[in-house]
Amino acid sequence: MSLLKKSVLFFLCLLLPSYVAAQTSIDSLQELKAVIITAKPFTEVIPVQSLSGQKLERMNSLSVADALRYFAGVQVKDYGGLGGLKTIDVRNMGTHHIGNFYDGIEIGNAQNGVVDMGRFSLDDMESISLYNGQKSEIFQSAKEFMSASTVYMWSKKPKFKEGKNTNLTLRYRTMSIDYINPSLRLEQKLSDKVSMNVSGEYQKSNGRYKYHYKRVFPDGSTAYDTTAIRKNSDIEAFRIETGVYGQITDGSWYAKLYYYDSDRGSPGAIVAGKFSDGYRQSDRSFFAQGRLTKDIDEKYHLQVKGKFSFDYLHYLAQDTTEVNNEGAKESLWSNDRYYQQEAYLSVINLYNINSWWDVSLSADYQWNKLNGTRKYIKTKFPYPRRNSIVASLATSVDLGKVKAMASIVGNYIDESVKDDTKTENKRVVTPAAFIGYKPFEDYDFNLRAFAKRSFRMPTFNDMYYAQVGSSTLKPEYMNQYNIGFTYARQFNNSPFFDSFTLQADAYITRTKDKIIASPTGSLFRWMMSNTGKVKGRGIETVANIGMHVGKVKLATNLSYTYSSARDYSNKWLTSYGDQIPYTPWHSGSAVLNTTYKTWDLNYSFIYVGKRYNGGVNNIPVNRVQPWYTHDISLQKKFHINDIAAKVSVEVNNLLAQDYEVIYNYPMPLRTFRFTFSIDL
Repeated sequence: MSLLKKSVLFFLCLLLPSYVAAQTSIDSLQELKAVIITAKPFTEVIPVQSLSGQKLERMNSLSVADALRYFAGVQVKDYGGLGGLKTIDVRNMGTHHIGNFYDGIEIGNAQNGVVDMGRFSLDDMESISLYNGQKSEIFQSAKEFMSASTVYMWSKKPKFKEGKNTNLTLRYRTMSIDYINPSLRLEQKLSDKVSMNVSGEYQKSNGRYKYHYKRVFPDGSTAYDTTAIRKNSDIEAFRIETGVYGQITDGSWYAKLYYYDSDRGSPGAIVAGKFSDGYRQSDRSFFAQGRLTKDIDEKYHLQVKGKFSFDYLHYLAQDTTEVNNEGAKESLWSNDRYYQQEAYLSVINLYNINSWWDVSLSADYQWNKLNGTRKYIKTKFPYPRRNSIVASLATSVDLGKVKAMASIVGNYIDESVKDDTKTENKRVVTPAAFIGYKPFEDYDFNLRAFAKRSFRMPTFNDMYYAQVGSSTLKPEYMNQYNIGFTYARQFNNSPFFDSFTLQADAYITRTKDKIIASPTGSLFRWMMSNTGKVKGRGIETVANIGMHVGKVKLATNLSYTYSSARDYSNKWLTSYGDQIPYTPWHSGSAVLNTTYKTWDLNYSFIYVGKRYNGGVNNIPVNRVQPWYTHDISLQKKFHINDIAAKVSVEVNNLLAQDYEVIYNYPMPLRTFRFTFSIDL
């Protein structure tokens, strides 16, 4: 173990029990004093991490994916550059087990099951929360109960100061990677009970950045060592969304339209001395969604939400070849277009049996259809269609010191292809149970535990994609078990400390027929396989402290994760018991924020330890070295008459660290970012 790694881990472990902070409100959207990443108090039976309000603005982050890096147990798979794909993995369960919800409704992708979190900007986000298991409430859709872990992104709702009916925010951001990003947000009060907003942004970059690329032979000698410019990582993207929000008697509603349009280079892996490729990808995504919540009476509560989405994807691979099984070069030239449609409807019923006992019944229907045109591929496109019905029955009890939840989810999936050939229908039932216990009346110390079984179907690409799909893929099942605690304390009369919180969880996961997706030199073409059995275990800790020195406010967050996820599929294989690809044993982060009047200074550090790439075995040649980055930003707020303005300067990868999140996909060295915004 290197001296640097030992120092980093010792630093994290030493400070974890000391630097903590508390969240004193149940409302995650409320402004919190001196808290960056928070754990819910005892009302949350299920462990949660959250970023909200100004804390999001202070992070050195462009997208939701960047912000999620600071959550314990989360691995962001970043393929480099602004145009590169960014996906998340929680507790090494796989991207497909994560439910990503935008304003309470899931972001779907039946084609490949991957949600690119890099396309969601933080400019319009009010809060981001991560739940292991599910939310600590039963007034939710069956799809939410179904997910193994959930990420909730809540966009900003219109808020008006007294006497104002209109808010306008203009923002301009630029970077050292030839990057421009103007954006605006308009909020308008239509009546006392109805308001709306419109937001949009444009981003463009040539994506060209310097990186240092070095490879060594197993004996330690240098294979090659060079500094180059990353190519084909350009992006031009446009986003616009609008929402209308209303209040009704004993209820509320909202409706939202969203459109995203991008054209980007898809930077391939740097292998065999190849530093550029011809992959291009264009996306057009549209969705309309809405939700109505109504208290029918004091005991019965109703929620209805729905969505329709249309996604277009154009993938172009030029001048690309690979060696086939016979040793001959085979062209991978492709020019493919895919058209994906989804319709979704959910009805949620909650009934309060009495003051301490609630029960809910939810039913969801989802329809997915995928059309496509593929040139240079001889096989016919299957045009798959899938109908899914998910129903959940859940109950929760609050007995003071003890709070508990239980749910059971039924899944029915009916699938067919163009010639009306139906696959085998799937009927799966998955249960879950959660319990929280507060042993001491005078101390904010809470214990919790849960057990949950989840299930996910192979995606359309998993099963039908011409070159890598496998119709013989089995569904993937996941069992997870968790035990943990949260301790929080407020210091009302302390001359230095304000608040203190420590959250820790230990977990075990068991995966059967795990589906592994590995890139094959292209971000679009993946190799799908059932690994078999994977056994995981880990520890997650999140610690915060809120402090002040005179008028200077300090907020510190530390997170540390130990994780093990090993392949136990076949004891006769040499890979039996090996860590699965891209699972670090140790990872952590540290964030320090200092606020003085109108000045904000934010420092963040991320560490990801040793792991192995997609090779067959955990051997030295497949080892991916640890990486770490330091980021720093300085913000200043000021007023010009009635105009509020803010300027920020950020430096990412301050020490110009050479690193790769994914093997052969080098990340940028030091970059600078400048942001100017005004509020009218």
